[in-house]
Amino acid sequence: MIDSHTHLDSCGPGNDELVGNARAAGVRRILTVGMDPESCRTALAAADTFAEVWAAIGRHPNAAAGYDDAAAADLRQLAAHPRCAAIGETGLDYFREGAPADDQRAAFLDQIAIARETSKPLVIHTRAADDETITTLREHAAGVTVILHCFSMPSRLHECLEEGWYVSFAGNVTYPKNADLALAAATVPDDRILVETDAPYLTPQSRRREKNQSAYVTETARFVAAQRGQSYEELDAAVTANAARVFGWDA
Repeated sequence: MIDSHTHLDSCGPGNDELVGNARAAGVRRILTVGMDPESCRTALAAADTFAEVWAAIGRHPNAAAGYDDAAAADLRQLAAHPRCAAIGETGLDYFREGAPADDQRAAFLDQIAIARETSKPLVIHTRAADDETITTLREHAAGVTVILHCFSMPSRLHECLEEGWYVSFAGNVTYPKNADLALAAATVPDDRILVETDAPYLTPQSRRREKNQSAYVTETARFVAAQRGQSYEELDAAVTANAARVFGWDA
């Protein structure tokens, strides 16, 4: 199994336990995500430390305030690291006032450009900005491999599939109130689906009182497989093949 999106807290002893738990659960690859200059470096340090871990390098829309040429140059330098497997997460978030909209847009467009320059996939975060996010990707990301992280647009699923984007489901797909997400998870073709934890957030329903970790991606995957009428092993094979194709990992 693959965890396509997590946040390892540090490159210290705590990660030894988290990665060990993931190994014991059968998780073979982990993509840990940088959201700002500090966490990007933490992600790369974790990727340098653990063979299973790779990093996504980006500026989260809530951390995009003041995005400028220096920030862009820093991202390009970090994106050149051999353990960087993806760009992002990037996109638009108008639910929280983490950064001015114009700064979010500047960071988003620049990270699309970095993904194109580096031939690396682009990890998308969108919240309360579905129309603009989809329009921006349609207008600027042609030819870029796009991953819709923590998919939250079930009513737009078919549009996203028509664009060729990958759809990644996090632990919130297991919540009883999210039947529309569960239906979306049942609908995505085998060659376009990913699963993730978004750890330490969005713990699956069976673990709601706990802090999320990569080992728990298997529980989300079992739920998704059941929605799709597949065995866990069938979904595991599909997700592993997709991640290998998208991130350049061994299947």
